[in-house]
Amino acid sequence: MNEKEIAEIRRRYKTDKNNITGIRGCYVNEKNEIVAEFHQSLSLMPEEEAEQFLSVLKKTLSGTWGRNLMDIEFSNAQVVDSDEHRLLMKLRNSELKDEEAMQSLFQKVIENTRIEGNYLILLSFDTYDIPFRSKDGGRQFDASSEMYSYILCCVCPIKESKPALSYFASENAFHNRRPDLIVSPPEMGFLFPAFDDRSSNIYNALYYTKNISDGHEEFVNALFGREVPMPAAVQKETFQGILGTALQEECSFETVQAVHTQLQEMIEEHKVNKEEEPLTVSKGMVKKMLQTYGVSDERVQAFEEQYDSQFGAETAICPKNVVNAKQTEIITGDVKIQIAAGRDDLVDMKIIDGRRYIMIRAEGDVEFGGVPVKIKTPEAVEEGSI
Repeated sequence: MNEKEIAEIRRRYKTDKNNITGIRGCYVNEKNEIVAEFHQSLSLMPEEEAEQFLSVLKKTLSGTWGRNLMDIEFSNAQVVDSDEHRLLMKLRNSELKDEEAMQSLFQKVIENTRIEGNYLILLSFDTYDIPFRSKDGGRQFDASSEMYSYILCCVCPIKESKPALSYFASENAFHNRRPDLIVSPPEMGFLFPAFDDRSSNIYNALYYTKNISDGHEEFVNALFGREVPMPAAVQKETFQGILGTALQEECSFETVQAVHTQLQEMIEEHKVNKEEEPLTVSKGMVKKMLQTYGVSDERVQAFEEQYDSQFGAETAICPKNVVNAKQTEIITGDVKIQIAAGRDDLVDMKIIDGRRYIMIRAEGDVEFGGVPVKIKTPEAVEEGSI
């Protein structure tokens, strides 16, 4: 799924936009015991309560593709005959009404979820009469192209609110408010089947994780029988490590700066062009960058070998996961420098009298600790004035 398709489904999570008849779920305590199960009709809820349920579910489709949202692809063999795929199809085809399938899902989630304290497993089933979209992008709502039926599932921690003074109107007084149990945003979840090319794709699911450093490997393996995609934060650390160890003495300031800048430019260009397909970078593309910046064949080969070992030869990575699209950060000792994306040209490294210096060209006004300061010119220094 791409970001545009994800946004199209996310927009359905409003009271007047969906065909969700009910919300199913179970409340699990800190001992991994089911305290309560429920099946609540969305149409019979007060509107404000329905909006709250939809808001929680909607967060499972939030974040950035490649960081919080990742495609899970089933093998052909799994689709033909596997417990994981069969369970998801039963849940979808029964509209969450198959009790045996529901209990099986609850147990899989409980046995493979590592969340401290209580949590809520929440599910919805929806059918979407997909409006036909013409070549120019216009929609024809009276011309349906397909009926897309899908389930959305999320796991939400239950947190206890803090005690606080609260006003009690019946007594016209303030008293201490007792702690309440509050549903927090989802830690992980999924949508099945995927909405690819604006059509149902039972070979894929869309997986969500709130924490880009934790892919919840056990959860993914139990529900999909697949390895979890490498978390975004781990991708960044891995890519940085590969550059440093593979390039060794050729890992110069200028080379890393150039690679970083080119990846930032690719992200910005992709954004400006409003391209629908997710942006990825292959091993070959990074290899070409290194060759262009004068890295030796020996070090380029070392990069390829380590890339294959860590990511996989055919794996493409999302540039947003390995560089900050908004700024560049330089750290040395006790000093941290942050530079806006696209302005790496303001920074250079020099060796003066045997000492290394990071040189920053000062354009515009200069502040020190929030105070505007003046920089002495050579002429002013000679005259002893500012």
